[in-house]
Order: sequence, then structure tokens, then C-alpha cells
Amino acid sequence: MSASAVFILDLKGKPLISRSYRGDVSAADVEPFLALLLQREEEGAPAPLLAHGGVHFLWIKHANLYLVAATKKNANASLVYAFLYKVVEVFSEYFKELEEESIRDNFVIIYELLDELMDFGFPQTTDGKILREYITQEGNKLDTGKWRVPTTVTNAVSWRSEGIKYKKNEVFIDVVESVNLLVSANGSVLLSEVVGTVKLKVFLSGMPELRLGLNDRVLFELTGRGKNKSVELEDVKFHQCVRLSRFDSDRTISFIPPDGDFELMSYRLNTQVKPLIWIESVIEKFSHSRVEIMVKAKGQFKKQSVANGVEIAVPVPSDADSPKFKSSAGAARYLPERNLVLWTIKSFPGGREHVLRARFGLPSVEREEGEGRPPVSVRFEIPYFTVSGIQIIEKSGYQALPWVRYITQSGDYQLRTS
Repeated sequence: MSASAVFILDLKGKPLISRSYRGDVSAADVEPFLALLLQREEEGAPAPLLAHGGVHFLWIKHANLYLVAATKKNANASLVYAFLYKVVEVFSEYFKELEEESIRDNFVIIYELLDELMDFGFPQTTDGKILREYITQEGNKLDTGKWRVPTTVTNAVSWRSEGIKYKKNEVFIDVVESVNLLVSANGSVLLSEVVGTVKLKVFLSGMPELRLGLNDRVLFELTGRGKNKSVELEDVKFHQCVRLSRFDSDRTISFIPPDGDFELMSYRLNTQVKPLIWIESVIEKFSHSRVEIMVKAKGQFKKQSVANGVEIAVPVPSDADSPKFKSSAGAARYLPERNLVLWTIKSFPGGREHVLRARFGLPSVEREEGEGRPPVSVRFEIPYFTVSGIQIIEKSGYQALPWVRYITQSGDYQLRTS
């Protein structure tokens, strides 16, 4: 990676704090950064990477801060950006809100964290839970009065401390799938994908080794089993605790988990998904004095499942007023600041159909229509249901109580209307 230095700047480009790791980039080298950035923005081509005088700046913006990594080497840009986002995550764990004021109030701890996060330009310990073991809010105070290296840093399992004990061993597993969908005005699906994550909440004693199985299509093909209930995962990413060699050999997810909450894996399915909640919207104008909107929502998932917290945002003309609503389920309210009607249905069983009728007054002066109507957006959550059909099988035999919960929710879910 070879990052020479890390700078945290305010919105005026003034360094609030910095840490040089290789000695070949100074604080003076970062002075042209903001001018370069503003120049690129004026040209209409803002870039996440800037260069000046042989120094490359890779930066991200968070709140009222710029986090800038500087290097003179041919660094791996994706790793540098991943490190900067990890810095934001760790600092936010310590200070709750990462902003200019929290930087000024905690510069001693920040220097300690920067020293542990990176060594000579290479990431070192970036797990907030591990850092908290020896960098506290009060500073680096050890009971023995003598500095020592935490076992979690020298141990092969750096993400988990030794000596963890619980009276009751439990593992909670959440499989959460977000559906991204874009449907055209004529009803054809333009974009369809499922983004999934497997999250764990671990309360286990000692150093447990867990093994999970998936109804993975590659595994089913290797073992000669049928494909009816298998899934084909794409872009699979694992937590560092997973033994990748074991997964490559027999598709078993074998790992010693961190303590508490963490994300075990993420995946994506670029597949044609049938819209779980289908929306039809019809708008009629009458003599430019009023407008009537009819919205029909249908649950196109299995009848045994129920969508919770359904929110359907229907765009309306910006000059509409005097709203009146009538719906077969839920409640509707007008949000004039957003030019939309928000229709909420607490419980929406699969196979059901509900209708909303809305009437608005319009000014007598006819207005020309600008661009096409914004799409209808939908939010929902369906427990005990997955679009992909993924299944988690606990194979470790560890004496614990595993709880697996499946949830499907809306991501960027939009349907265009004519």
C-alpha cells in the first residue's frame, strides 16, 4: 500500500492533525490540495485522486473534514481508500461523531490510534474492538504499569481476545437481503439485483470454531446433487476470520468468530427478480382545477409471508393542494415539501391488493409539464423470507443455541409510471 502520510484537514484545507509514516511527505506538501480540488470541481471533473509535485493525494470527505492519504509510491488505490474509510469507522467508535470539534478535543488519542492503525505506510491493527483493549479514552493506561503488546495483536487470531466467558452460549445469525429494482413505465424490469449480508451476534466462551454450510450451487454440482434448491452467489466477500482455503475446497464457511456483532459475509445476485410489491398508478386532471390519483399495490410474494412497515411514496404535482384520501388499508398523508403522498401500510400479506385514491385541487392557471413524473418508490421488510432462497446450515456441533433469522427488505426500489 505504501501511504507516506495521513492528513485530516478542515473545509479550508488547513491540517488539523497529521501523521507521517515514511518521512518523504511533509505538511507543506498538502498545502496545494484544496486549491487543486476546487480547480477540478470548477472544471466539472472532481477526482478522488489528485497529484502535485510528485505527491499523489487520495482523499475522502466526511462531515466537515477531508481525510487525505499522501504517497510518492505506486500505491494500491483501493486499499488506501479502504483504509481511510476504516479510519472514519474507528474514530466514530471512539468519538461517536467524527467532525472538526471531536478532532480538536481528542488529538492525543488520535495520534495513538494513527500509530496503531498504520506502520511505515502499511495498515496494522484496524479493528476497533481490539484497539479498545489498549487505547482507552483516558490514554494508554495498563494495570501493570509496564507496556506490553496485547495478545490479540501477536496472536494468530487477532480479531478475538482470549479468556472470554459467558454463562449461556448463543449465536444469532441474520441473513438480510436488499432488493434493488427499477421498473419502466411499460412494466418491463430495467434493473434487478439482490444484495445480501450474513450478520452474526456471538456470545461464546473460549475460542470456538464454527462451521456453516450454504445451499450453494457450486457445492451441489461438486457433490452431484440437484439444483432445485441451490443458489448461485456472486461477488462473495468474507470477514477476515473465514478460512478461505476450506471454503474453496468443500464450500464450508469455517471460522473463529470475533466477539459480539460482526458481518460474516456479503454477496450479490444479479438475477431477474419478480417485483415483490407491484404498483400501478393512474393520474387524471380535470379542467386544470383538480387532479385525481389512483394507486394500486399488490403483494406478489407467497401468501404465508407478510410485508411490514410498507411505505409507498407517490409523486404529485408541485402546485397541488387541498388533499383528500381514501384507502382500503393503511393511512396516507401529504408531504408538500417533498411533493408526494406517503401511503403507509403496517401489515401487507402476500397475495393481497390494496387501493389508494387521492384528490387534489390545482390552480386555475394551466402549467406546462416539465420532465416526466418521478418514479414511485417503495419501502418494506419481509421477515422469514429471502428472494434468493439461501439457507444457512449450522455444521459445527458447538454447544450453543444458534438462531437464524431471514429478512428481505427494499433497497433502491422504484417503479416508473406513465
